[in-house]
Amino acid sequence: MSYEMIAILMFSSMMLMLLTGQRVFGAIGGIAAIAALALWGTGGGDIPFSAAMKLMKWYPLLTLPMFIFMGYILSETKIADDLYRMFHVWMGPVNGGLAIGTILLMVLISAMNGLSVAGMAIGATIALPELLKRKYDKRMVTGVIQAGSSLGILVPPSVVLVLYAMIARAPVGQLWLAGVVPGLMMAAMFVVYIAVRCKMNPELGPALSEEERESSSGEKYHLLLAGILPIAIFATMMVPFVNGWTSLVESSAIGALTALLAAIIKRRMTLDILIRCMKNTLGISCMFMWIILAALGFGAVFDGLGAVKAIESLFTEQLGLSPWMILILMQLSFLVMGTFLDDTAMLVIVAPLYVPLVATLDLGMPAGDVLIWYGVLYTITTQIAYMTPPFGYNLFLMRAMAPPSISMRDIYGSITPFVLVMILALALVMTFPQIALWLPDMIYGK
Repeated sequence: MSYEMIAILMFSSMMLMLLTGQRVFGAIGGIAAIAALALWGTGGGDIPFSAAMKLMKWYPLLTLPMFIFMGYILSETKIADDLYRMFHVWMGPVNGGLAIGTILLMVLISAMNGLSVAGMAIGATIALPELLKRKYDKRMVTGVIQAGSSLGILVPPSVVLVLYAMIARAPVGQLWLAGVVPGLMMAAMFVVYIAVRCKMNPELGPALSEEERESSSGEKYHLLLAGILPIAIFATMMVPFVNGWTSLVESSAIGALTALLAAIIKRRMTLDILIRCMKNTLGISCMFMWIILAALGFGAVFDGLGAVKAIESLFTEQLGLSPWMILILMQLSFLVMGTFLDDTAMLVIVAPLYVPLVATLDLGMPAGDVLIWYGVLYTITTQIAYMTPPFGYNLFLMRAMAPPSISMRDIYGSITPFVLVMILALALVMTFPQIALWLPDMIYGK
């Protein structure tokens, strides 16, 4: 059997296992182990061992449990709830103001947790009931929450970008900084869309009534102080890192410790909450480590087969595609896979193929910059895929968390304008790579 046929057999077997509902790390790692033993005998056992050693020696991986722990503390101790109440009171008098405040909340939640699922959970449990109670259009609000949660893997500290950095062997710090401007740009585009739409049709997002404005005026400044706390926690973590005073790992430790101290000072930390946060952090961190280990093993087998060079030859020599056509085809494949896979599964399946191929494409920039830029493109594209029918991951997550009054048809209808906004953002970042590369170049240039 030719190496190309072995690679196709591995890939198709892995997809079949995933479609049968197997765990991601089990499907990917299992196929890699079987292929390695079949190809190289007992010597194939060196591949998972080498991958495990590489994983354990990767120092930036320590950021993963730190940021997950910080996010759980802010969520479990209700510090994130204070932030939403602040936006609720301050933005309420504007048409669509609560929806705009929800987007801003999602940006800050993303900056504290790094998981899109966390943003979705907080938005659906805190913001959705309030928006529906204030007579906001149900299609508008479900679209807002899904779109806002998409910022979770783009705005730093993105956990998925940590995973991408491990597989692509790219610096995590530069990837996080590369996600800042595109993430804020996308959030601003969402805000502009909501403001314009609610200005044209105020019934979609009515402003707070006179009675509610008067009753809330006294608590405005009290809530402002409470809402600033999560922002201050984020600042204590990111300012030293951006200025070069601390490393990435040290900054993540500062963020986790600051969040813990804030919860203790506000008397919201109990032993039960602490144990729950630690258990959840351990579970999520171990899940990601198993996935990374499986992805590294699978990628090592693919490298050994020369599958990456075969695919590069197919695209560039046999089909004669231009670098930009190859890049667009890669993005389209993410959209297709996103209908039935989550972001981490998509990444570990195709990263061993796509990342080396992207590095060889002549896109008019250094290979290191290409990998950073492509990491941002990947995160935006996977979030578009999450929100695309018929099987978008976010659509079913929203259905699970939304009240019975919101039907699946409402959820499908809610995402169309936001997906179009995200496609526009993706096109801008593809056309103007400096949107993603400017900040890391500026910071690391110092």
